[in-house]
Parts: sequence; C-alpha cells; structure tokens
Amino acid sequence: MKTSLYKSVIVSLFMGVALTSCSDFLDADNKSAGGQTADDYLGSDPQALLTSAYESMKDIVFSPELYCQGTDLYLNTRGHDGGDFNKYYLTADNSTVASYYSNVYKMINYANGTISYAGEGTAVAHEARFVRAYGYYLLTQQFGAVPYVTTYINNANTDYPRTPLAELYPALIEDLTDLYNNSSLAAQSHEGHASKQAVAALLAKVNLAAGWDLETEYVDVAKGTFTKKGNTYFTEAAKWAETAINGIQLTMSFEDKWSPSNEGNAEEIFSVQYERNGYPGDVGTGGHSMENNFGGYYGECSKTGSKQVGSDNQQSEKAMLLFEKGDTRYEGTFMTTFYNYNETDGWGKSGYYAYYNGTNKSTLPIQLRWFPYYVTAAEAEAEFTANKNLYKKGSCLNAVKAGILSVPNVITYTFDADGNFTKKTMTVDQFNAATENGVCVKKFDDANSAQLGTKNDYRDIVILHVSDLYLIAAEAYYMADQTSKALEKVNQVRQRAGLTALNSFNDYLQNNINYAMSTSFEATLSPLDVILDERARELYAEGHRWMDLRRTKQLVRYNVEFNKYVTIASQMMDADHINYKLLRPIPTNEISSNTSISPEDQNPGYNVATE
Repeated sequence: MKTSLYKSVIVSLFMGVALTSCSDFLDADNKSAGGQTADDYLGSDPQALLTSAYESMKDIVFSPELYCQGTDLYLNTRGHDGGDFNKYYLTADNSTVASYYSNVYKMINYANGTISYAGEGTAVAHEARFVRAYGYYLLTQQFGAVPYVTTYINNANTDYPRTPLAELYPALIEDLTDLYNNSSLAAQSHEGHASKQAVAALLAKVNLAAGWDLETEYVDVAKGTFTKKGNTYFTEAAKWAETAINGIQLTMSFEDKWSPSNEGNAEEIFSVQYERNGYPGDVGTGGHSMENNFGGYYGECSKTGSKQVGSDNQQSEKAMLLFEKGDTRYEGTFMTTFYNYNETDGWGKSGYYAYYNGTNKSTLPIQLRWFPYYVTAAEAEAEFTANKNLYKKGSCLNAVKAGILSVPNVITYTFDADGNFTKKTMTVDQFNAATENGVCVKKFDDANSAQLGTKNDYRDIVILHVSDLYLIAAEAYYMADQTSKALEKVNQVRQRAGLTALNSFNDYLQNNINYAMSTSFEATLSPLDVILDERARELYAEGHRWMDLRRTKQLVRYNVEFNKYVTIASQMMDADHINYKLLRPIPTNEISSNTSISPEDQNPGYNVATE
C-alpha cells in the first residue's frame, strides 16, 4: 500500500510558482493525456490530482534553513558561514523563502483542485482537505496572516488579500473539525494517507498556535515575557492532542521508533512517502537529503565509505550538553560509532551503513567513536583498552579517531596501527573547525543508500507522531493552567527515554540543566523552558524548532542566549531597530503580483518589500 500514493504519474501540467501564478496550473492542454484538456482528464481521474497534492508535500516537508536554523540547537561548522537564517539577515528577496511560499500554495491549489474535480463529499476530497489544512498551518507559523483560499484557482485573478489570523485560525479549525466528525477518513493510516488521527493531531497544533497568537500578548519580546488573555484555544489543543494520542503508550524504544526497518510503526500518525523500488527516474536523485544534514564532514562517501554530510546544522554547544546522562534518545538520535570502510567487504557491509547492515557489529573495526559530555576520560579509555583490536586501522581506508564532546573543551583521541591512542584537548571552536567534528543525526538514515551522495534517501518523512503530541498536550495543559497534567505528559516522554520522573517542573530547572546560561536568562526560567527542552531532545532535527520558539514567544530570548550568530536582540530587528523579525518576509514576487497586498502589508521587521 505504501507505494500507491506515488506510483501514479504526476500530472505534468502543474507549473504554479506563487499564489498569483496558481491559475497556470490547468490552463493548458494535458499533453500526456492524449490531447485531452485538463478538465476532461482530471474530471475522470481526480485521484491523479490527489497524488500530485501528496507528491507536492515533498517540496515543503523539510527545509533545514526555515525549520531549524536561527535557533538554539544548531550551527554551521568547518568554516561555513552562518547564513541569512542563522544571522537573521533575511530579506523579502530570499529565494528559499520565496520558493517555500510558492510551493506551499502550489500544494494547496492541488488540494483545492482535487476537491473541485472530485466533489466535496468524496473520500478523495476528504484527504485533500487535510493536505490543504496542513499547508495553511505551515504558512501561518512562518508568515502569520496569509491569503486563505479554499477554492480552486483556474483563472487570472490576482486579488488575494491577507486573511487576519483572528479569522484564519477559526476557519481552519472549523474545516478540520468538520473533517474529523463527518468525513470518510480511516481512523488511522501508517501508509501516508490522511486519517482522523492525523486530523486530530493537526487540530491540536492549530489550536495551540491559535492560543499563542490570539490569546497571548508580548510584554517584552527580548525577555520572552507575555500575558495571557484566555484558555479557550489551549484547552481545545489539549483535548485534540489527547484524541490523537488515543491512549497509545510510549512503550517502543526510541531506537526502534526511528529504525529504518520500522517505518509505519504504531507511533507514526502521518508521513510523506518515498519508495526506492520502482522509482521511475534516476534513483540517485529521486529521494531526499535528510540523512545528509545535521553533522560534520566525514569525507566523500565514494572514497571513505561514510555518510555524505556537509558540516551544516551540527550540534550547538547547548545541544552538546542538552541530553541528560542515561537518556536513550542520545544514542537513538546521533550516530556515535562510525565503522571503518574496507573495499573487500564493500559498501553497506562496512563503513557507516554497516551499523544497519553489518552481520556482527561487535567485531567491526571502528573509524570514529564519539562520547557525550558526561562520559569521563577514564571511562572512554577503558573502552579503548578493552576493545583494542577494533581501533586498529588494519586494511581499512580511514584513520581512527575518537572524542568526548564536552564544553568548553573537547577531548580527542587518535590511534596508531596497533590501536594505541594519543590524547589531546582542544576548544569546541577548534574542534568544529576541523573535519570529522562529532556525531551526526541518524534518525533519517536509509540503510539501503548507495554511494551516490545526496538525494538518495528514501526514508518516509514523518511529520506527525505520537510523542510529539504528548508534548503538544503538555504545552497546552500548561498554558491552560493545568500544570499537573502538563507534568504528567512530560514525565511519560522522559520515562520512555530512561529518565526518572520529575517531581515538579522546578525539579528540572534546579537540578537537571547542564548547559550554561546567563543570569538574565535564568531569571526568567519557567515550566515552558522545561517543555521546550523536552521537545528539543524528543524532536531533535525533525524540523520543529524555529516554529516552536516563534510560537511560544521565546524566539529572541533563545537566540540571544544560545545562537552563536546572534549576540544582541537588535540583530533580530529591522535596520531602524523598531520591529523584530518574528515572522518570515512576504516574498517580493507575491507583493508585486498580488493586487491586494502592498509593500505596507509586509511583515514587521522588513522595512520595504525588497528590504
């Protein structure tokens, strides 16, 4: 069933690039359908259009720049510049932002087209409404108020005013609630289809976002302080999160949850589907590149047998110290043991992917071994001594190294041909300037990757899952003044990770924080920081962080404290130091082509349309 979504031929005529270009989608003859017009072709096969709507999610489902950078958890290493997103240099001409905006609207118009051709009450239309709602959820989190269009665009109209969030959120919630109560969607799907569980999960997220945007107000942006005006949306968010969780317990180990052999597991709510087998084009470019993010540079995969990673979005210093001792999510998130590559055993059976494909990992030679900060030098060296044969280069291609990833200094080890080690200490900055600088994220690894570099990852991309909803519920309960229920949800997530339950949120704030912070940051600590830390560990590298910080009004506070590229709050403001950049800029192309949006409608922090 997994492949059913993507084996249909994607409708070739869809060429939309922005909201005001959506009319291009179906204005031409469909050359791939025997000369039929699009109306003829899609009227007889609206499933093809739904397939295109699902397929278009691949263009927006993951963007490390938009979703991860400019936060507290990641930095670019080995001399790589921080870039516009980390430094908050964004302008309305940024191509990544413009492409994202247009691609989300392309997906929405595919969905609206599906509904138009299939009919409102059909099963196909019900799935399309979920896709459309997910698109609007993403747009509101990145851009705030946007044009809310629920009709299929097949004309030259360019009049699409921004819909205020006070109107957009209720409309979105009404549509999703009706979809949950009155649709023919299946209760669950682990194969990439919309389901009632996915609708409930999205309702939880939309209500939570609405609560923050409509029921809270900033007191001090730089300090992340705010006042609360109501609990309506927060209460609804908790209710829908519980509906999506539906009593599912977190009994699966974190490692198993993210294992390449366990796709579609019971915790998955909705994922974007990929399938290597039967891919009609170049298999080396038909996947995605999520496994190639979040780590150091380990050499060319064709030469070293390692994974192709480019030193972008590596652990920040806070992220290095974020995980508590005993937290199984550290090993479940990061690759801490890289096996060495030898040409005799070849790709997959040796090298990086031997972690998944090796027949006896206890005998495989090691190339890189990384320990978290809480491991002592004595403990690491005892492991080297007890397993000396594994640290011999032998006939393998790569030099052998190890290290303890601590702050402010990293302890590194190099090994000679006999497995004897030499110890050295260097600063974190020195370490990050080198190659092979630490762990990489393994959550998205494809065990069947070939030596083809990037865009060769065919793991499904999970965008809604159960433990995320536990923490959505925790945040909603906290904001709805139900602190004990919030703590209960946090503890259920922590206990699956092998950690002891917290007696209170203050228990964590006083005893469990291992990363450094300024006195001003510490002075404003609250249970919200506990929930955000838990989300950081549970959802590391999944693409939630920027939206989490923006939603909870902590974006400036966290960036000034932990983002290496931001030192003072004014760096996140416009040139006149009047408005903060708390949203992404509306792209120049949209402002110039949409007759209902003018330069004065640009989001605060961006002085004019072209900045």
